[in-house]
Amino acid sequence: MKNKTKSPWAWIPSLYFAQGLPYVVAMTVAVIMYKRLGISNTDIALYTSWLYLPWVIKPFWSPFVDLIKTKRWWIVTMQLLIGAGLAGVAFLIPMPFFFQGTLAVLWLIAFSSATHDIAADGFYMLALDSSEQSFFVGIRSTFYRLAMITGQGLLIIIAGSLESFTGLEPVQFTVQSSNTAQTEVVLQTTENNVPQTDAMTFVAYPENLMLNTKNISVDSLNKIKAFALEQNQKNGFVSIENTATELKNDNASWWNQKVSGPLGHFIKTNFGEKRDAVAGTDGKVGNAAVVAVKLTKKPEPGENVVLNSSFASGDKSIFLASGERVVFNANNWNKPALLVVQLDYKLKDEVKSEFKGISGNIKLAWSITFFILSGFFILFFIYHRFILPRPASDHATETNSPKDIFIEFGNTFKSFFQKPGVGLAITFMLLYRLGEAMLVKMASPFLLDAREVGGLGLTTGQVGLVYGTVGIIALTLGGIVGGIAASRKGLKYWIWPMALCITLPHLAFLYLSWFMPDNLILINLAVAFEQFGYGFGFTAYMLYMIYFADGKHKTAHYAICTGFMAMGMMLPGMIAGWLQDMLGYNHFFIWVMICAIPTLAVIPFLKIDKSYGIKINKAP
Repeated sequence: MKNKTKSPWAWIPSLYFAQGLPYVVAMTVAVIMYKRLGISNTDIALYTSWLYLPWVIKPFWSPFVDLIKTKRWWIVTMQLLIGAGLAGVAFLIPMPFFFQGTLAVLWLIAFSSATHDIAADGFYMLALDSSEQSFFVGIRSTFYRLAMITGQGLLIIIAGSLESFTGLEPVQFTVQSSNTAQTEVVLQTTENNVPQTDAMTFVAYPENLMLNTKNISVDSLNKIKAFALEQNQKNGFVSIENTATELKNDNASWWNQKVSGPLGHFIKTNFGEKRDAVAGTDGKVGNAAVVAVKLTKKPEPGENVVLNSSFASGDKSIFLASGERVVFNANNWNKPALLVVQLDYKLKDEVKSEFKGISGNIKLAWSITFFILSGFFILFFIYHRFILPRPASDHATETNSPKDIFIEFGNTFKSFFQKPGVGLAITFMLLYRLGEAMLVKMASPFLLDAREVGGLGLTTGQVGLVYGTVGIIALTLGGIVGGIAASRKGLKYWIWPMALCITLPHLAFLYLSWFMPDNLILINLAVAFEQFGYGFGFTAYMLYMIYFADGKHKTAHYAICTGFMAMGMMLPGMIAGWLQDMLGYNHFFIWVMICAIPTLAVIPFLKIDKSYGIKINKAP
């Protein structure tokens, strides 16, 4: 007899909220964190994609969750391990080896989370009867989505707020256009006399810059930008990325020297984005000059003070053309970091704009964020330790020997690969989200990256709002609408419209990378459009996996399908950052659109029952 003393409402919402959080931490939060900590897009995409692996291979150890202990025991134990792992990430973030250390712990968290998924889904079926399972399936999905919103939205907003609160006083400077005069700006490498103070703060000079509206040649602009970049690289304010140097490095691996290096150089040379300045009909561009920023106090050894500068108010015909993100440390604090400001070539009026530079202790901010996450999971552990029911059917498998388990395990896998059309089905599972697998890894870096490298230059908090809140709400609505639509016409009817909806809305990111709007409402609408399409189109993917897994061993076969689903996200995601570095954001999103071709090409060959998925209305 099942334990009915505890209402499912007491544990299902919290259980599936806890199930969603570590997944979104491993898949999205980690990407944004590493981006803010200065890791390259190539490394972010490659190494965070490996975090998918536990979900890819979880069918291989799912039988052992039945064999050893109860599912209730697995749930509470994994929640305790996840909480400890999140605390470990928080401790490791301030360390010099934070990237390697946090990745190792995040992989263990991902493994624990995948195991938690197996136990939670099994416990759900054991603790509820069939009618309760049907009733609460929407509830569990809703709270899983709320976990996604919390992780990608609220936590990112908290981290962004902490970044601001832990920083220095913002530095501000103004730029004004003029038809007659211009502030004299001396391009020099010598140190300026900025007085040292007991309190660390930024000083900008000139604090009030006046730029003449007379346009200049593209060559003059390039000289100004090249000078600023050269000085910033020389003084260590920005990192130096030189593919040619990497190719000649004798210490580089064989793979880098013989394969990835030459291939990347070929792609970058022939297909990479060329970011040329926008010029008028006379071939000239808007006037430009530099603003220098320095610190008044030496940071502690090993301490990085990151300054993110952006437009604050005024006329947007004046903008930052270079130097939006610079890093100060004990070696360069008394040297000038150069920011290039430029006028729009069409600007002829006298207008004024204000720019603001915000710093923050990014490592401390993210460390606190992960401590908060850890606290959540310790509370989940304590709560579920007492509140989860104890179904009589929830017990370890004791009647079968380990040998019998392995034999049955092998037969289950064998029967999956003997299903008719299994090759085509696996191809579909691997390719259906090909474009999305690449886009999802670069979406947050694109929103965060400076405009000088093709990003939108949003703050961490803005990304939490745009991608983690508005985007997830649109994704959820798309899934709801997709489910309603599929229940009326069936999977076969909707497979083509849904496949188009999961691929064509990627045009939203192509639009953003092409026109680079700074209107937050427009950016929100574009991301919401893409995420709604993904949620709507993903319905067909889920239904097809359920359809293909139907029959004997359908639970195990569905778990194998989800493994291929995770692999379809992991493998393309691993090379997404490297491709983006070679192509630039705009051309990368063009490539994402090209990835729709394999997705759509496999659909005509699928064999689907016309009646599958259509809701059957029972006679009264």
